[in-house]
Amino acid sequence: MVAQYDLTGRVAIVTGGTGGFGKAIAARLAGCGAVPVLWDLPSSLARAGETGLASQAVDVTDASSVDAAAAELFARFGAPDILVNNAGIVGDVRRTWEIPVDEFRRIVDVNLMGAFHVCRAVVPLMLAKDKAERRGRIVNVASIQAKEGMHNAAAYSAAKAGLVALTKSLGKELAEEGILVNAITPAASLTAMSIDAPPERLADILSRIPMRRFLQPDEVAAMIAWLASDECSFSTGAVFDLSGGRATY
Repeated sequence: MVAQYDLTGRVAIVTGGTGGFGKAIAARLAGCGAVPVLWDLPSSLARAGETGLASQAVDVTDASSVDAAAAELFARFGAPDILVNNAGIVGDVRRTWEIPVDEFRRIVDVNLMGAFHVCRAVVPLMLAKDKAERRGRIVNVASIQAKEGMHNAAAYSAAKAGLVALTKSLGKELAEEGILVNAITPAASLTAMSIDAPPERLADILSRIPMRRFLQPDEVAAMIAWLASDECSFSTGAVFDLSGGRATY
């Protein structure tokens, strides 16, 4: 039996909303009664076609694009209740000293700066609600690599580690404001973001997961549904593992 949480009428922004995780997250939140709004690049939205869900073209690396989308969302739906910072990219498999400067910066811009831009624009909208009515939930999708690092993936590991630290800082800042901020640290899943990795890389990653399988997007969505609900009431600035046992702390 699938656990259901009452999110009726809650507006939920899902960045990277057309990707493997994004689609599963949006579907699960919608199934709980929320109103998901997909934020993604124009090209990604075009490839996704008709989803039946609200969407906005947003480049999370561009603060002005994020600010405009947040203003438009507020005008249409009112203050958002749920934010899932899911947008991310991996980058090529390279040793640290072989990573081009522009690629390192691009990976940090999407995975870390993107989440910062979105939080910076969305948190004030959440705070605009009367405190007694706030049920704010922010979930940042980090990575198991944030905890342990990963060889030949320094930019992604560093960006996701920064996202964990951002989660902890923002969680403390909002702890008395009726807005909870948490992160999840998934292991690899065979979504479009990782499925094209070299076979030997995927085999190496799989060998590090004690459960000996890849993560399913629906498992990510299930944890986020709980974190977005009233059932999650005393966790903030926390990091929730989704690594199949790979995490050592």
